[in-house]
Amino acid sequence: MSFSVPKKLQTEIEELISHYPEKRSASLMILHVLQDHYGYLSDAAIEWLAAKLDLQPINILELVTFYPMFRQEPIGKHHIKVCRTLSCALQGSGKLKEHFCRKLHLDPLVHGPQTTEDGKFTVEFVECLASCHTAPVLMCNEELHEKVGETEADLLLDTMSPS
Repeated sequence: MSFSVPKKLQTEIEELISHYPEKRSASLMILHVLQDHYGYLSDAAIEWLAAKLDLQPINILELVTFYPMFRQEPIGKHHIKVCRTLSCALQGSGKLKEHFCRKLHLDPLVHGPQTTEDGKFTVEFVECLASCHTAPVLMCNEELHEKVGETEADLLLDTMSPS
């Protein structure tokens, strides 16, 4: 397995494990740490964590594939997550996602995250972003944007794509 974890990260992971009566209970917390460090969870990272916690890789993979906040593929520098739940859908989040896809030359019909060829942007639909009263909403990386229409979307893209 060609996966290695830096000493500082290993120390952080050991500290997390020490807070739980059983090592496997630290799985979710360690997955977050690994994803924060590497940007996504590779097969090698999943296998490494399984071995670290004396589990089978499937035990970790089932967590990674169940929880939508975990990624198995790299994402763009700017991760645009458009809310698709009812309040946002009724306020036009479907058209908003399509608008982003058209502007970034992505296929609006593709399910799941899509990343531009240059690796700069990833666009995807996500479940509730907990701001129904300001629909439609999106998050770009960790920043919430409310009442987003095409004009606001274009301005957001412009700020991330200086000419």
